[in-house]
Amino acid sequence: MSVIVEALISLLLIAGGIFVFIGSLGMAHLRDFYMRLHGPTKATTLGIGCMLIASMLYFWSVDGKPDIQELLITLFLFITAPVSAHLLAKSGLHLRLKHTVKTQGHPVELRAEEVGDKPVPHPDKGHG
Repeated sequence: MSVIVEALISLLLIAGGIFVFIGSLGMAHLRDFYMRLHGPTKATTLGIGCMLIASMLYFWSVDGKPDIQELLITLFLFITAPVSAHLLAKSGLHLRLKHTVKTQGHPVELRAEEVGDKPVPHPDKGHG
């Protein structure tokens, strides 16, 4: 394995570790649900992505052929993390979760009929 590939793999692993650490700190330190949502969805996703790409490069340089499984895991991670974060944020808005003053703004994307009472009744069971 060449020195350039080793340096690139090392750089990706270090960057991935830093991003995962920052994302974990953000999730533990930030004050409300909406702020905590950014830690695992942004920084940690990028960190795990860097680590998976580094692993893929390592095994490609050792075995001489690319490993498609790690590429698929990386793509799946980058596709599903933003979607799940959006769904969590939307459900938090729907349930009217409390937020701190620093989390500014009012959700304009929810219409009055989309915001239910807490807890939201199941549509098939009625309100009785």
